[in-house]
Amino acid sequence: MIDQEKLEKVLKRLELQYANYQHAQDRPELTEIDREAIAESVIQRFETAYDTLWKDLKRHLIDALGLPDVPNSPKPILKLAGENDLLPAPVATWLSYADARTATAHDYSGEKAAETLLIVEAFIRDAIGLYQTLTGKTWA
Repeated sequence: MIDQEKLEKVLKRLELQYANYQHAQDRPELTEIDREAIAESVIQRFETAYDTLWKDLKRHLIDALGLPDVPNSPKPILKLAGENDLLPAPVATWLSYADARTATAHDYSGEKAAETLLIVEAFIRDAIGLYQTLTGKTWA
C-alpha cells in the first residue's frame, strides 16, 4: 500500500492556509506585507501539494494499477489517471492546475500568482477528492 501521509499533511496545510488567506482582509491588524506573505504562502503550499499529488498518483498507477511505462511528468500522468477514472474532475481541469503550477514557478510578476489564487479553492476540493480515491479514506 502506498503511504499517503505526506499528501494528507500538505493538503491539510494548504486548506488551513487558504482559509487564513480568505479571512486576511477581515483582519485589520495585518499590514499589506502580511497579507502578501499569506498569499505567497498559499501559492507555495499549492505548489507543494500539486507536486506531491502527481508523484503519489504516479506511484498509484504503477504499484496499485500495475501499469507499465508510466511517464515521469505531470501532464501525461494526469491524462493516464483520467483514462483510468481516478480523477474527480475532468482531465482539462487537472491540466489547468498543471499550467498554474508551471506558471507560478516561472513568473514573478504577480499576475500568474493572482490567477493561481483564483483556482486554489477548486484545486483543494479536487485534490481531496483524488486523495479519497487513492486512499479509500474519508477526508476529515
